[in-house]
Amino acid sequence: MKKKHVAYLQKLLETPSATGTEGAVADVVRARLAPTADEISTDVMGSVHATLRGTEPGAPSLMLAAHMDEIGLMVTYISDDGFLSVSSVGGVDAAILPGMRVDVHASGAEKPLRGVVGRKPIHLISPDERTKVTPLSDLVIDVGMKAKKVKRLVRIGDVITFGVGFERMAGTMAVSRAFDDKCGVWVLTRVLEKLAARCGAPGDVCAACTVQEEIGVRGAMTSAYGVNPDVAVAFDVTHATDYPGISKAKYGDLSCGRGPVIARGPNINPEVFERLVAAAEAEGVPYQVEAEPAVTGTDARALQVTRAGIPTGLVSVALRYMHTPTEVVDLRDLEAAVDVLVRFACDLDEDACFVPGLAAAPARPVRESADAEAASDAEGR
Repeated sequence: MKKKHVAYLQKLLETPSATGTEGAVADVVRARLAPTADEISTDVMGSVHATLRGTEPGAPSLMLAAHMDEIGLMVTYISDDGFLSVSSVGGVDAAILPGMRVDVHASGAEKPLRGVVGRKPIHLISPDERTKVTPLSDLVIDVGMKAKKVKRLVRIGDVITFGVGFERMAGTMAVSRAFDDKCGVWVLTRVLEKLAARCGAPGDVCAACTVQEEIGVRGAMTSAYGVNPDVAVAFDVTHATDYPGISKAKYGDLSCGRGPVIARGPNINPEVFERLVAAAEAEGVPYQVEAEPAVTGTDARALQVTRAGIPTGLVSVALRYMHTPTEVVDLRDLEAAVDVLVRFACDLDEDACFVPGLAAAPARPVRESADAEAASDAEGR
């Protein structure tokens, strides 16, 4: 991955966007896609829609969705001593919080306040307590200030994010908070840029960077209704099972570095699935298949059942330690996913049919590789 693309990914990851407060990262997305998209709009929920117009009248329109929000905490009470009580925003594991540094996005401060999640030291914890997870309701945030100042700066409802950012690890591995799903926003951005460099796809392509996925795919509901595409693909992260303690028999065999993960199951239109597989094979991209026997916990669950139904696919990258401050991915998987989605978009012609059982088998390699970008690629934008 080129340094400038890594820098953009890092900016996305480190721009705070706890669910319901995605405005700052939306600004980053709009600024990045302004030179590329033919149209950019933001709906009343806060989701950003960047559209590249198609080249062939009658070709199906495509919506690519990835969510901008990240999990976090919310201030529910400020004690007389200036300590903050909190509730979770999205799926936060209370077991990982004690001792963590956090950023309190205080309404009355220009910059986030550095806080720590306090807990009694081990010397003062009884043997019985040491074996138990401290409930979130019993944890407090200490911002190191006098109570009077805390109450002047912090308001009930202010959000808190993990106080860590992006780092490279060995080789192509990287760690950060909020890879779920800022890496998806990065992928959608690169897809649109690569399509623009190739003079577009047959149909309109809308990159929908959605909000409030972590509390029930709310942004995807309104985006899908408003955009009303002919076909949609959600992009998210999924659980890697390539580290100790995870049952492959139960959760599947999914590894970082083995390519994007294409979901299969009732939440997924079978024709979209086959076309995604065909796109990966046409590009020579290794891919993994994940069984999803019920509704998925992604934007795909909303896309599929919007209006009269939208044929929907789901592509993910395998991620370790989901919903922690130390989510780990292989950056090669992100780049490979871009190539698959670019090819998928380019192969959507006016004859595409997504009615289960009535569609012809997807065409195999017919177009040039997505890797062969034109000299005017958005690399220089």
